[in-house]
Amino acid sequence: MSDCNQSVPKLSIAILVVGTRGDVQPFLAVARKLQEYGHCVRLATHSEFSGLVKSAGVDFYPLGGDPRVIVEACTHPDPITGDSFRAQAIIANPPAYAGRVDVAEALGVPLHIFFTVPWTPTCAFPHPFIPHISHRAGYWLSYVIVDILIWWGLRGHLNKLRKNKLNLSPINGLLDTNQVSISHLPTTYMWSPRVLPKPNDWGPLVDIVGYCFVDLGIKYEPPQELVEWMQKGVAPIYIGFGSMPLKNPENTTNIVLEALKNTGQRGIVDRGWGGLATHAQDVAENIFLLSTDCPHDWLFPQCCAVVHHGGAGTTAAGLKAGCPTTIVPFCGDQSLWGAIIYERGVGPAPIPIAHLSVESLSKAMRFMLQPEVKSRAVDVAISVRDDDGAAAALDSFHRHLPLPNLEQGDQVQTIFGYLARFCCLFCAS
Repeated sequence: MSDCNQSVPKLSIAILVVGTRGDVQPFLAVARKLQEYGHCVRLATHSEFSGLVKSAGVDFYPLGGDPRVIVEACTHPDPITGDSFRAQAIIANPPAYAGRVDVAEALGVPLHIFFTVPWTPTCAFPHPFIPHISHRAGYWLSYVIVDILIWWGLRGHLNKLRKNKLNLSPINGLLDTNQVSISHLPTTYMWSPRVLPKPNDWGPLVDIVGYCFVDLGIKYEPPQELVEWMQKGVAPIYIGFGSMPLKNPENTTNIVLEALKNTGQRGIVDRGWGGLATHAQDVAENIFLLSTDCPHDWLFPQCCAVVHHGGAGTTAAGLKAGCPTTIVPFCGDQSLWGAIIYERGVGPAPIPIAHLSVESLSKAMRFMLQPEVKSRAVDVAISVRDDDGAAAALDSFHRHLPLPNLEQGDQVQTIFGYLARFCCLFCAS
């Protein structure tokens, strides 16, 4: 335990996460590490992840639904133990724009940003939402542009919150992006610095701590038919696109099945939210159609390679498992991780979903099956496994705490209500 940890008092911490399952899971690892230290932690996210959060032993509060119900759920004592909860610090991810800075300002509590995607301005690479900038001079500017666009979209909602709920003065400047920007906030990034090192222009407010994994596979009981299929042959290639929508699931399915046939490989095809292989019939024996949730930390180590959309969480799971990887990006940060996979030599150049074809996917599969690619993937896996991201995240959080100001934490009684109410209003707008 670092020296800074030894001087930090036990706190009540509110964690606010907006995003997909891959966004939520790393926060569970951090929440558990905070709890191990002795902090009281509540995690607010979407209702569909209630079971996931509770199964990790973390208190869950829903982000969505009727604002009045959310306020009651987030400000009342624990419904089981009756213990009171008064947040003394906030942890949030950037997509949780809904008043996180304003609430922290009004209530006098520290705010710390955690994320799995680069969001701090840098000249090293462009903003993940504007990935096709070719000139380095525009990289840093791309982050400013995104902040401005978000601020223009949110300033009316945020100013209503400031005036009506928080008794704060409105912010009218069209270019005053401090309420949505994270540049001035302590920020902890949850990926391996061996995969994406810290840019030279990120200062001491920013830490990269390593991947924060939750080992869901330990308790997983796979379907017997999957176990039997896995035992019948060599390690398969996994193909799945998670929560990404598919414009033409049948066509994408045909591409996947033909590429597996061309390369003579066994394949696990994950239907996901996009309905991949939903209507496939008479599938060959070397194909297994996965229609139920299966933890990547259980499945990927049994695969010889993986093909997926390139979400930060899925990419991390593939790297940890030592799997050569092909990323088929749809949007957002996926192109960034695809480019990094290619630069590290553990997979081919990313194939945007619009360019996916039997030829391009077959070529990518053959690339991944090369022994030297597998060797590099194993090397990356070893380095990734050496990181204790959750422990480093705890250190980062403690190191950036304004300890002299924490005595004021008892003033905070309704922070979760404010956050949840405004997030709900914003999501519904």
